Amino acid sequence: MINFILNNKEYMEDFITRSTYHSNAIEGSTLTYAETYAIIFNDNNFKISNKEPREIYEAINHKKALLHVFDNINETLSEILIKNINKIINQDIKETEGYRNVNVIIKGSDHIPPKYSEVPNMMLYFVYNYNNEVIDDLFEKIAKYHIEFEKIHPFEDGNGRTGRLLINYELLRNNVAPVVIQTDDRVKYFELLRKEDIKGLSEFLKELSTKELLRMKTLGYKED
Repeated sequence: MINFILNNKEYMEDFITRSTYHSNAIEGSTLTYAETYAIIFNDNNFKISNKEPREIYEAINHKKALLHVFDNINETLSEILIKNINKIINQDIKETEGYRNVNVIIKGSDHIPPKYSEVPNMMLYFVYNYNNEVIDDLFEKIAKYHIEFEKIHPFEDGNGRTGRLLINYELLRNNVAPVVIQTDDRVKYFELLRKEDIKGLSEFLKELSTKELLRMKTLGYKED
């Protein structure tokens, strides 16, 4: 499946643009879909104006982070991989090197993330359990650890985007179609996180993966 994504230019551009546009829009970016495409694929025919530099960097960085996921799809999940994804996401915006060193709150959530001093130890256990816990249902595993990751909120910024990239990292390394959580599903997605609804999030991601597989097939993908 990863070979199809990397070698099918039409689908790759489509997937990267949708992933970047929706993941950033969920976090508040005002870039349109067309503007996102123009920025990340250097379409000089489309004029972009009155946009904050941060939003432009967010688009460029998300593409780079997604390509980094593709490049490391066969690697076992590690703290280094997670930190590198977040570092790329925040490049030229808020230079980050490792986990947060401040306490944070999550806007719109009543959950208070752990103190920054607790994060390194929690992430050590997060990665260990992620790589060693046996959960028969892949989507249930992904849902469980995505919720846990967002609760830990290990970085000062970019936790949502990093977490959603990790969802597709796990799907693709298991040869399963990736997902794009759309802006229209933002409320539903956040509510599933707030309720820590593993089953509900699992089913939601499974539906999105099934839809993405159908989209891939229309562009020539044949299941292995």
